[in-house]
Amino acid sequence: MVNVPNVKLNNGKEMPLVGFGLWKVPKESAADVVYNAIKTGYRLFDGAFDYGNEKECGQGVKRAIDEGLVKREDLFIVSKLWNTFHEKERVEPIVRQQLEWWGLEYFDLFHIHFPVALAYVDPAESYPSGWQFTDGTVKTVNAPIQQTWEAMESLVDLGLAKSIGISNFQGSLILDLLRYARIRPAVLQVELHPYLVQPILVQLANGEGIAVTAYSSFGPQSFLELEWKKAYDTPTLFEHPVVKEIAAKYGKTPAQVLLRWSTQRGIAVIPKSNSQHRLVENLDVCSFDMEEKELESISALDRNLRFNNPTDYLGTLHIFA
Repeated sequence: MVNVPNVKLNNGKEMPLVGFGLWKVPKESAADVVYNAIKTGYRLFDGAFDYGNEKECGQGVKRAIDEGLVKREDLFIVSKLWNTFHEKERVEPIVRQQLEWWGLEYFDLFHIHFPVALAYVDPAESYPSGWQFTDGTVKTVNAPIQQTWEAMESLVDLGLAKSIGISNFQGSLILDLLRYARIRPAVLQVELHPYLVQPILVQLANGEGIAVTAYSSFGPQSFLELEWKKAYDTPTLFEHPVVKEIAAKYGKTPAQVLLRWSTQRGIAVIPKSNSQHRLVENLDVCSFDMEEKELESISALDRNLRFNNPTDYLGTLHIFA
């Protein structure tokens, strides 16, 4: 079994530095995927309402627990508050619903998924509800982040979440949130890879004691199956000469080098794979160290290129402006 180190959060709890991301895992196979990942050694699972597979992922967790592979306390389950539930009275009910889908009593970490409040959609009528309504429009509501965060804090008070965090937040909004937060965010989850290094944002998080989790660690790779033109127009990081040269030197795969580029700097990663071989490889990304100049050479690939930008696929909600 691969030994995965933990990162200590600002509330004293510990989070695995390497986890399994559940975005784009089909619900038809999600139970088996989660169960097999647990058997392989994964303990952190990063889910969300928006992924549409929480019930099935929970079935995989239950099977592993029932078979004695793990105990609940061995796992670190992450989920997120979707944009249509930002109004304060919506937060607790949807979290209880998500916990019911997972078959859990609490989440180890619960994020605000995006810093934008959309009009409520009943999950019984539309799941996952996505960004747009049936008429194709995007409808916002006046629910300030402070109101949403106070409702998030109540989740901790109620024991529904051990830690709370933020996802896709930028610097000025984080600084604003910290001015009123009774419970500080434990984790910031953002898109982060060598084409989008975000050094100042990481520096801010580190300075405020907020752990960072990177998603889409392989850059355009995550978005090819979505057929996004920006991903097709960008050279794959797996084939980049800088990455390939370092991988050859250490006898590792380019994917392992990309993941280690984050974890060596204390940034958690949540890759996914359908291949058992790659599942094992992705988990084993803390057993070698690159030289500082090699880390810097990878960071130098920065293009400030963001793939998950609502402006690109909605034409509105300029979150990262």
